[in-house]
Amino acid sequence: MRVDLFDFNLPTERIALRPHNPRDEAKLLYIPPSGPFENHVVLDLVDFLIPGDALVFNDTKVIPAELSGTRVRGDIRANIHFNLHKREDLSVWRAFARPAKKVQIGDLLEFGDTLTAKIEEKGDAGEVTLRFDCSGPALDRAIAEVGSIPLPPYIASKRPEDEQDLTDYQTIYAREEGAVAAPTAGLHFTDRLFNRLQIKGVERHFATLHVGAGTFLPVKADDTDDHKMHAEWGEITADLAEKLNAVHARGNRIIAVGTTSLRLLESATDPDGTIKPFCGDTDIFITPGYQFRAIDGLMTNFHLPKSTLFMLVSAIMGQDRMQAAYAHAIENKYSFYSYGDSSLLLRPKKG
Repeated sequence: MRVDLFDFNLPTERIALRPHNPRDEAKLLYIPPSGPFENHVVLDLVDFLIPGDALVFNDTKVIPAELSGTRVRGDIRANIHFNLHKREDLSVWRAFARPAKKVQIGDLLEFGDTLTAKIEEKGDAGEVTLRFDCSGPALDRAIAEVGSIPLPPYIASKRPEDEQDLTDYQTIYAREEGAVAAPTAGLHFTDRLFNRLQIKGVERHFATLHVGAGTFLPVKADDTDDHKMHAEWGEITADLAEKLNAVHARGNRIIAVGTTSLRLLESATDPDGTIKPFCGDTDIFITPGYQFRAIDGLMTNFHLPKSTLFMLVSAIMGQDRMQAAYAHAIENKYSFYSYGDSSLLLRPKKG
């Protein structure tokens, strides 16, 4: 499909630089399969769910994956920046270098006084492989000391990271360290909202997908067939798969909270709709025409023009429907992107 079919004009002032406070009172646009769109707030989510429905969250935790350091090549030193995006083993990370033209295979890198690395590989679009001088928990501690929160470029270009982002850019249920970008749909959830969901009888389940920096990369191809997704590591346990299959068996719905949860669920599901345990990498790329297997709906923020995520939501509701929904959101002054407002997409009932 042509990538320009997923383009739209977004006024700059609609890009959120800070989240709504309180989080659960951000706007929520309900996008049904047909009929008028409805303006709500996130706390109203419970009104769209029935007892026995299940929400699936991504419990990944953002690490301080923005590293600034010095490239050392003989007597020549140069400042260089990296965005870690995928861990390969205990001492190796893939990363995006800025500027990439300054680095070569074999270069020594210094991050502060405590952490060094070497460049083992250099690929396309500024991607490099870094081997650090320590590993495992020691490397995690070193990265935490010298790194900073990797705000999305559309925020970082407008203001620097600050202490508030340490809380704002993390879900309240984040547990498994490894993400370099937040699963932003989950940023809207609070203890107050969780309590309301529990009273309603809505199940909450947690899977893990370590979100990579590739989520921010623009689609440079003219056709979706020519775009390559970056792989991300995820896990659905056998216990979780069993519980989610039980949700569908009794006729209830599975709602993914965020595109990361959705992609992981779809990666773990057989063509007949059976969700299986999953542990490994996924590079699933969902575009219109995809036949969904696992999910009945999605709660998600508003995404970039011509992005893989706008293609994903268009696959759920249709291109024309999502273009109309985004036009409605812009007209009604919804905030977009990571710190922005939310939407709820419910697929047509089966049968």
